[in-house]
Amino acid sequence: MTALTPEPSKPVDRAQQVRITEVYLSVQGESTHVGKPCVFVRLTGCNLRCSWCDSVFTFTGGAWRDIDAVVAEAHAFGVHTVEVTGGEPLVQKAAIPLMERLLALGHEVLLETSGSRPIDDVPDGVHVILDLKPPDSGEVASNLWSNLDLLDAGDEVKAVIASRRDYEWARDQVVSRRIAERCTVLFSPVWGAVVPKELVAWILEDHLNVRFQLQMHKVVWPKDERGV
Repeated sequence: MTALTPEPSKPVDRAQQVRITEVYLSVQGESTHVGKPCVFVRLTGCNLRCSWCDSVFTFTGGAWRDIDAVVAEAHAFGVHTVEVTGGEPLVQKAAIPLMERLLALGHEVLLETSGSRPIDDVPDGVHVILDLKPPDSGEVASNLWSNLDLLDAGDEVKAVIASRRDYEWARDQVVSRRIAERCTVLFSPVWGAVVPKELVAWILEDHLNVRFQLQMHKVVWPKDERGV
């Protein structure tokens, strides 16, 4: 009896896959979209190591999944708003077709990005939430300033503030680069490092045209809770 020869396995097309840490439904905890029901698609991997990072679990691990399967899972929640986040989602080239397919299904798509990777290829219609990295993050040299020229009124810039020094640096960037004239700017205190009312006082003292925000999900749930 002749043994059957196993069929050769098909090569994996990584261009059609993303490495995913988690997909879950919650409410948006930050940005001008705060409070909205939102599906989070959290990609694995990051090129930065911010000192105050609360998503260290995304640096490694994750699972390679077909883009279509991830889109189908996110769409199945029946929620309009989907955020692609990380880690840093733009370290994966397949993040671009992932967002394109979510848009094609009619979703409002948010992209949370560190500001260290080019956003040139981000599809039109995606709301970009772009970080500025102040000195205490340890990644101030990673700011890719050319990204600011690609933002419009539907996008946002966020600075996470860990100290008075961080605040003054972020304030000076907002003013000198006229960022608030281009899009909404948000200042957020590092949880446990800056007293929120002090950051509010600094903003008001300088008559700064920015929006104060807290990470609402850390108020509703324990600060290290996953999947919220």
